[in-house]
Amino acid sequence: MEGIYECISEAQLKNYAQLAVQAGVNLQKNQRLIIHSDIQNAAFARLIQTAAYEGGASSVFIDWTDEQSTREFYLNAADRVIDHFPDWQAVRFKEWDDAGAAYIHIISENTDIFKEVAPERISRYQKASRTKLEDHYAKIMSHKVRWCLVAVPSFAWAAKVFPNVHKEKAVQSLWQAVLRGSRAGGMDPIKNWKNHDCAFELRKAFLNDSQFDALHFTNTRGTDLVIGLPDNHIFIGGGVRDENGIPFFPNIPTEEIFTAPHKYRVNGKLAGSKPLIYGGRVIEEFHLIFKDGRITDYYAARGQEVLQSLIETDEGSHYLGEIALVSNQSPLARENTLFYNTLFDENTSCHIGIGKASPSNIQNGSEKSKEELKEAALNTSILSVNATFGTDDMKVMGRKKNGAAELLMKDGDFQF
Repeated sequence: MEGIYECISEAQLKNYAQLAVQAGVNLQKNQRLIIHSDIQNAAFARLIQTAAYEGGASSVFIDWTDEQSTREFYLNAADRVIDHFPDWQAVRFKEWDDAGAAYIHIISENTDIFKEVAPERISRYQKASRTKLEDHYAKIMSHKVRWCLVAVPSFAWAAKVFPNVHKEKAVQSLWQAVLRGSRAGGMDPIKNWKNHDCAFELRKAFLNDSQFDALHFTNTRGTDLVIGLPDNHIFIGGGVRDENGIPFFPNIPTEEIFTAPHKYRVNGKLAGSKPLIYGGRVIEEFHLIFKDGRITDYYAARGQEVLQSLIETDEGSHYLGEIALVSNQSPLARENTLFYNTLFDENTSCHIGIGKASPSNIQNGSEKSKEELKEAALNTSILSVNATFGTDDMKVMGRKKNGAAELLMKDGDFQF
């Protein structure tokens, strides 16, 4: 293999592909697999395809994209097209979902590809697509279908993360960080992930038994945020299960334990600790102000227009759908690297999710109607975007309804 794959062995690549298939989506025999991949990641997409067929897949369809073509679309397509997501696109997702397909998304960051595109055009098209694919995303959020995100380095991404070294060395360094952070660099990544999941289970059990009324986050960067939690909330993380009880890992890597906030009980200030990537654009040095759950004010030193388009997507994008606890002592966090990629940066420290909440974060949530979820104070939106705010001096207190408080995190690490 050439280019970005020259600095990694074929055995490592095959192990990484098998991890996505066997642990990521936990593909079952005679199941259909859909791979979403940019054409620049074709070599790795084909390795996943091979691993899936070797694992007994009934069929594997690669849904190719091309960032350069997408850029031209955003720049030049007619306004009426930007605001329209084709029906045939929605129909194929419904057919895949109805057939019980699993989905693997291969991502690779290029924060400069859309720098000439007006953020509002990207936001409008994403709004059109998410509206048309609402049923599909509802199945994703409630874990009714199995899916997994995995990352592959690119020269553009590596140059952003390691700007002061030659491009070949930058790609090699990024590959090493990706594999270490994804716990995929050893001889048996599948076993590593099973052990990783066991650590999640102990902490989730403690948090779910505790049923804290609120979490209070503070640090010297300026965060002073109280996040109320709904009754009967559930913390999930690591491995989850689909509606048939089959386990899978939606994200590789993953270090988060998360639940859904009470929509109307978030108050205070959140100061972002790492850039937020949205629509291929970078939002830096941002803060959000909350009152009674709603984002009432916001600011970004860079990317203010992008942040505005994100928050103004719909009414639900003014509220939170996720709060996640992440230790700064995980292998990914210890890389001490700014990845300029949400999947990796959000798994190095605590973060929030702006927009839609997962029904899985409340007891029997997947069986509840939209109205019942609304009554339980879970937010709904067509948007779901995560933003990192954890730091090495982050302190988190868990508060009970009776006023009792317990230290959950100190200096960015778990205390339970």
